[in-house]
Amino acid sequence: MAETTLRVATDVGGTFTDLVYFETDKATGKQTIRTAKSDTTPPNFEAGVLNVLKKGDVDIASVDFFAHGTTVVINALTERKGARTALITTEGFRDVLEIARGNRPDFFNLMYEKPTPFVPRFLRREVPGRISYRGEEKIPLDLSALPEILKGFRAEGVEAIAVCLLHSYANPVHELAVAAEIRRLWPEVSVVASHQITREWREYERTNTAVLSAYVQPVAERYLSRIEEGLASADYSGRLYIMQSNCGVDSLRSTKAIPITMVESGPASGFWGAAELGRIIGEPNVLALDIGGTTAKCSLIEDGQVRIKTDYWIERSRKSAGYPIMVPVVDLVEIGNGGGSIARVDEFGKLHVGPQSAGASPGPAAYGRGGTKPTTTDANLVLGRINRDYFCGGEVIADMASVTSAMTPLAEQLGVSIEEAARGIVRIANSNMVNALKLVSLNRGHDPRDFTLVVFGGGGAMHGVALGQELGVRKVVVPRGAPVFSAWGMMMSDLRRDYFMTRLMDETDTAALDALVREACAHATAQFGEEDVTADKITFRPMVKCRYQNQEHSVEVPIEPGPVDAAKLATMVEQFHAIYEREYTYRLKAPVEIVGLHLIASAEVGKLEIVALPKTGAKLEDAVKGRRMVDYATEGVHEAVIYDAEKLEPGMAFNGPAVIEDPGTTIVVHPGNHVSIDDFGNTHIEIKG
Repeated sequence: MAETTLRVATDVGGTFTDLVYFETDKATGKQTIRTAKSDTTPPNFEAGVLNVLKKGDVDIASVDFFAHGTTVVINALTERKGARTALITTEGFRDVLEIARGNRPDFFNLMYEKPTPFVPRFLRREVPGRISYRGEEKIPLDLSALPEILKGFRAEGVEAIAVCLLHSYANPVHELAVAAEIRRLWPEVSVVASHQITREWREYERTNTAVLSAYVQPVAERYLSRIEEGLASADYSGRLYIMQSNCGVDSLRSTKAIPITMVESGPASGFWGAAELGRIIGEPNVLALDIGGTTAKCSLIEDGQVRIKTDYWIERSRKSAGYPIMVPVVDLVEIGNGGGSIARVDEFGKLHVGPQSAGASPGPAAYGRGGTKPTTTDANLVLGRINRDYFCGGEVIADMASVTSAMTPLAEQLGVSIEEAARGIVRIANSNMVNALKLVSLNRGHDPRDFTLVVFGGGGAMHGVALGQELGVRKVVVPRGAPVFSAWGMMMSDLRRDYFMTRLMDETDTAALDALVREACAHATAQFGEEDVTADKITFRPMVKCRYQNQEHSVEVPIEPGPVDAAKLATMVEQFHAIYEREYTYRLKAPVEIVGLHLIASAEVGKLEIVALPKTGAKLEDAVKGRRMVDYATEGVHEAVIYDAEKLEPGMAFNGPAVIEDPGTTIVVHPGNHVSIDDFGNTHIEIKG
C-alpha cells in the first residue's frame, strides 16, 4: 500500500461546521480530496466538530496534520458568556475602561451612552508602582495590598484576572511580578497580563484587550481541551494547530494561553486561502468575499499579501463605539448579510435584508425546521437560482410551501408579487455586499477594476458575478471547494506569530532601529524554539511603523530582513511617503518619526501543496444536467444551462446564462459571461465589458 499524508482542517461557523480532507500519495503526488458539512452545535461546539469528522469518514488515528478554526471566542464576547473577570492596574488608572475614547460614532446624540465595560468598577483594583514610557522604573511596585484584593475577588466569584499596568509595553517587569504573585496566592484563577498579548502603546486599547482575553480564556480553554480530548479518544496523537486571526496557525498550548488571538480565526483562514489561491493561479491582487449563512466578510489582498492590523473593534456600529481588541487581525469588513439573512419591511414601507439572521436553527423557511421569516436563501429558491430539487446537494428537500408562506406577507406589505419581492431581496443583499467591498477597496485608494474577485462560502458563488459586474472587475473566481474554503485555507497556513513593539526614534537613528529588529527576531526565535522550530526554519518579515512628526497614527513600511543600515533606512523613508500618500492622498514636507516595529515570523508546519487535476477526456456535454428558467434579478428571466460541478474538468469552457450546481453551493453565471475551468478545478468567470 502506498504511503500517504493525511491533512484535515475543520472550521466552526455560525451556521455550519466545515471539513476539508486531503490525502496525498507521497510517491505519485496524487491527491484525494473530501469535504463535509454538518450543523454547528452551540453551545457544545466540539460536538459539531466530531460530527463532521464522522460524516467525512475521517480515520483520525491516521491524520498527520490537523488544523481547527472556531467562533467560540467571538461568540463568548458577543453573547456575554465569558468568565467573571477582574482587573488589576496601576494606581490612578482604575477608570481607563470607563473613560474609553471620545471618538463616539453617534457624536451629536446627547443621550449617548458609552458601551458598558466588561469589568464593573468594584472589580477594578489598583496597585502602587510606575514604569515610564521608556521602560524605566519611576516608583517601585508595592504588592502589600494584593492578598486583600484577591480575597475580595474570591468573595465576588471572580474566575479570571486581567493585569494591565502603565507602560508595560516598554518594560513588563511589574506585570510579571503581579501575575507571578497572583498565581502563587491563588493558583486556580486564570491570569492574563497585557504584555503577553501586545507590546503596543495606547492604554485604553491595551487594557480592554487584556480584559477581553481574560474574559474568554476559561471558556476557550475548556473548549480547546474538549476538542483535544475528543480527538485523543479517537486515537489522534499528532499536534493540533489552531487558526489565528493573523492568517496563521499556532500551537494548542500557545492559543490556550492567549485565546483572544483567534477572535476572527474563521474569516482569516478564508482570506489567507484566497491569497494562496491568487498565487497559484497568477492573480496576486484579489478582492476576497466570504458569504456564509449569517454574515458576509470581505478583504483586499495586494501583491499576494493579506493586510493585518491591530485596530480591531467588536460591536462597533453607527450607534456604539464598540470594544477595541489590540491583536493582529486580518483587515476586513463584515456585514450582517448571508444566506439566512431575514428580509423585512420597516414602518416606512422600505425593504431591508439583514442583519438579523435565521441562523442554523430554525434556519431559512426552505429547511422546513419552523422558519417563518423570508431569507435570502428563500428568495433565491423562488427565482430558480437555487434548484429546489437539489437543495443542499440533495440532502434536504426544499419546503417550498413554507417558502411561499414566509414570502407572502412580505410581498403583500410591498404590494408586489412573490417573485418581485424575491428580486428585491436579492438586489438589496447584493447592494449591501457591494458597499462592503467598496469599503475595503475604493475607500482605501484602490480601484476594484485592478483586482480579481474571489468568492467563497456557501453563498459567495450565488452572488459573486452580480457583485463583480457592479464593481467592474474583469474576472470572478470561484475556488474548488468554495463552500468549505475557510477550512481549505487552514491547510495553506504557516505557523505564524506577529510581534508588535513600541519604541520612539527619528528617521536617522539606524542603530536604534537595527537593535529593535534584532531584539524582536531574537524573541521570536526563542518562542518558536519552544515549539521545536529551529532558527533556520523561521522566515522574518519586518514592518516599521512610521508617522509624520507629531501625528497620532502610523502606517507600516516593509523593510528587508537583516541588519539595518543608512541606505535601508533612507529607502524606508521614501517608501513611507509613497504609502502615506496612497492612503491619505497627500504627503508632507515634515520629519518622519519611527514609532515601533511589526515583525511577522512564520515557519511551515505541514503546508499543503496543491497539484493539478487529471483529465479523463470527458466532454462538456457530459456535465450538463438540463435546462431551466432562471430569474437573474437584474437581467430578467433567461433559460440557463445547468451544469454538474463535479463533472466539470480542467480545460472545459462555456458561456452564460448558466448555473453550476455543487453539493455545497450554486454558481450563478449571468448572460454573456465566459466560464473556464483551470488546471486545479477553480471556476473562472470573465465579466463581459
